[in-house]
Amino acid sequence: MPIGPARMSLMDHLGELRMRLVRIVVCLFVAAVVFYMATPTMGNFLIMPIQQYLPSELVALDPFEAFSVRFFISLWAAAVATSPVILWQLLAFFLPALKPKERRWFVPTFIVGVALFIIGTVFCYCVILGAAFQWLTDQAMGIGVIEPRMSSYIDIIIKFELAFGFAFELPLVIFYLVIFDIVPYKKLRGSWRVVYVVLMVLCAVVTPDASPITMLLMFAAIIVLYEASLFMARIVLARRIKKQNEELALQEEE
Repeated sequence: MPIGPARMSLMDHLGELRMRLVRIVVCLFVAAVVFYMATPTMGNFLIMPIQQYLPSELVALDPFEAFSVRFFISLWAAAVATSPVILWQLLAFFLPALKPKERRWFVPTFIVGVALFIIGTVFCYCVILGAAFQWLTDQAMGIGVIEPRMSSYIDIIIKFELAFGFAFELPLVIFYLVIFDIVPYKKLRGSWRVVYVVLMVLCAVVTPDASPITMLLMFAAIIVLYEASLFMARIVLARRIKKQNEELALQEEE
């Protein structure tokens, strides 16, 4: 997909933004129509990790709820399937504003961004959903019986998936904050206690159920990714400093 020129007028920028948004909407629409036909299979796949915590089959109170749930599932599946296209279009819009040295990070950012989102959704599906719904259903014990309403369950599951998918993009943000010297590495490394507290609060806000189990599992995963991003940033910075020192040494010799 083509990248716009570095210098354009305001109207040209708006025109390019409209063009990229139209591409995103068209891709989402086509994918949603295709996935709508397969929503029963995808619905069964979504509830598979929590099947043992369902007292009965999911219930729809009216036909419109059944339709809205199928549409919601197809739209969610379309967003996940077309996420590479969406991310590419968004990055390509901002690419002309970057310097030539910064543009070389474009393709790695695209690949890592998509990979982290997928890893986040898979981690949520395999690890989080079962533990979260076990805790949630246990809260009704001795009080009443949970009625497994279709719209509520699917909505919670999809919110979980999206929350973890976007939360796993945090290491990419941290990495570029350090690499572009927006936030110094030493400051992040030295203020790790404050950062950990902020991340814990963020996990508490992002998790749809706000349960301690879900929050701690997300916090543990985010901490691992956060430390990995700082480690990679430190390697890149070390190479950059070494290269700068070699250039300075060559200039002194000349």
